[in-house]
Amino acid sequence: MIPVRLRFTKNGKVRFTSHRDIARIWERSLRVAHVPMVYSEGFSPRPRIAFGLALPTGYESDGEYIDIQLDDAGELRFSVDELPRMLTDAMPEGIEVTGVGVLEPRTPSLQQAVTSCVWDITVKQTIEQLNEWTERVLSTPQIVVSRERKGKTVTDDLRPFIRSMQVVGPEQADGRPVLRAELGTQPRSLRPSELLTAVEPALDERTVRRRIQWIEQDGARLEPLEVGAAPAPHTSRCAS
Repeated sequence: MIPVRLRFTKNGKVRFTSHRDIARIWERSLRVAHVPMVYSEGFSPRPRIAFGLALPTGYESDGEYIDIQLDDAGELRFSVDELPRMLTDAMPEGIEVTGVGVLEPRTPSLQQAVTSCVWDITVKQTIEQLNEWTERVLSTPQIVVSRERKGKTVTDDLRPFIRSMQVVGPEQADGRPVLRAELGTQPRSLRPSELLTAVEPALDERTVRRRIQWIEQDGARLEPLEVGAAPAPHTSRCAS
């Protein structure tokens, strides 16, 4: 068994595909690309794959991640470095596999390890309104909100989850301003939609893109492909 982590995009029309349907697309694409997988046991075996933090439907991303388990019972007929090309060819338009890494055994899962995400949030307000709102949020020591969770009212202070924010746009063709925000994910994720409504007057999102995810480890901030990296296994280059 070879644990592998892959980075992929989710852009264009495919952004309206749900997280569950993305999982089905991955299972199908792994079969189409003839990638030998380790399967679960039981009456309905499924390939052993694990996704990172779910991306809200309608959002785009340059940095999504999935962990898979390659079955190395026989000799692999491809190099692990070939997986991005093989899988991109089997994916629908908008999903491109852009990176791959082999993991050491017992590498923490993406759900456990990712500590923050960087988002580009295009809003419907003017850049003057966005600048004023951003300054107000950054100068607020506490942003307390209440929400329902499992039938109970939970109160959170969102301010510690806001790692950084800056206005970086307009970067869009229509001239709409863009807020770049790094938001924490532990012990729970702060979503862009929550951020925009946390301080009055609320902002209205137009488009949202996840740019990158970060993992903090031993005082360093690492991209998920850098965590738990192991040497690539020896593979056979026999013709298929």
